Amino acid sequence: MDWIKGMQRCINYIEDHITEPMELADIAHEMNVSPFYFQRIFTLVCGLTPGEYIRSRRLALAGSELISTDAKVIDIALKYGYDTPEGFTRAFTRFHGASPNAVKKGSISIKSFSPLQISISMKGGKIMNYRIIEKEAFKVLEKAEIHSIVDNENKNTIPDFWDRAKTDGTLDTLIAAFAPGEKNIYGICYGNSASDNKTFEYSIAAKCTEKCVAPEGFRINEIPARTWAVFECIGPMPTAIQECWHRVITEFFPSSDYEPTYEMDLEVYSEGDTSANDCKSWIYVPVIKK
Repeated sequence: MDWIKGMQRCINYIEDHITEPMELADIAHEMNVSPFYFQRIFTLVCGLTPGEYIRSRRLALAGSELISTDAKVIDIALKYGYDTPEGFTRAFTRFHGASPNAVKKGSISIKSFSPLQISISMKGGKIMNYRIIEKEAFKVLEKAEIHSIVDNENKNTIPDFWDRAKTDGTLDTLIAAFAPGEKNIYGICYGNSASDNKTFEYSIAAKCTEKCVAPEGFRINEIPARTWAVFECIGPMPTAIQECWHRVITEFFPSSDYEPTYEMDLEVYSEGDTSANDCKSWIYVPVIKK
């Protein structure tokens, strides 16, 4: 239940500071996770990014003030974080379907957007295949890039990274470096790697031998020995692994005896047709006992 309480603390922090400038790092601190992991958890649980939630709450409150007070449009715009009336008008109109002046002058309906309340919803039995394993440290050959969480940019930049890897020789290099018996490609998210609270490191990798030498543009890295929760995903990519992540976050961790360490996580992709209904992939999350 601590996980649920942490998420609720984050939402309470947002509500308590809704008219103030907010950094994602300050919100994530309420849950003791990095901004990247907070954004990932929030988005999976709530179905929208923290930025979208904050923007919707501010615009809903701004609309309520317009119809219930004598405050000027420009004053409300400034109160809810908009530097110019024009920017506020554009955002307000997209959200409510009418301009602030139109709402102020007439009996036009506006939208509400209530604060979130986080809770566990018990649903009918679905089987979730997972294992808890102890794994020794191992070496990977990887190509890494820095990705931004600002405005959820990583949602587009990571797929682009994979598309480039398929055509620029990255995957061919990784496959050639496979350790004996290896056939899988890894997507490794180093969610606590950045110090600026706005970026994180992500790599495309393969398990390699101890003697592997990194070509130019690649590096050798060691994945530390850890206890891992391993979740099997079956179905076409990326839908299957996205749905699996949602269940990991909303079903497994709130109700299990384990919690993630938030160091990193691995997505492991098998060879073959990734669009096939029987395509297999796995999520590896380092965990500790609660």
